[in-house]
Amino acid sequence: MQAKFRQILWILCGALFGYGIATAQFSALDPARVAPHIFENLLENEHLRVLKVTERNGETAPLHSHPERLLVYLSPCAWMDEAADGTMSMQSFRLGDAVWVHALTHGGKTSRVVQDCSRLEIELKSIP
Repeated sequence: MQAKFRQILWILCGALFGYGIATAQFSALDPARVAPHIFENLLENEHLRVLKVTERNGETAPLHSHPERLLVYLSPCAWMDEAADGTMSMQSFRLGDAVWVHALTHGGKTSRVVQDCSRLEIELKSIP
């Protein structure tokens, strides 16, 4: 009986340790923590988080991670994007454009915006 209890206790401790590591890794890649000069946390509760993002030409955000989210552009935005094969293309959005974006981990690239770009990033945490 006591051996079974110890085994269950070790399993629970391992699960809690794993959860703690996973949570620490997620927060370590949180854009608002690693690049507060670009990402401003406007609102956060148990259901969602709203970040205001301001990209300026020449800024470099460190490695960070995003869940799936809704982007709403607060200004016209345009930038040059480099594909894996080295070809360049222009990405652009108008004031008020809304775009759903899949989860992504990225960073370390210098921003190539044509003008300052401002948008809201709305991350859903739970669906009631």
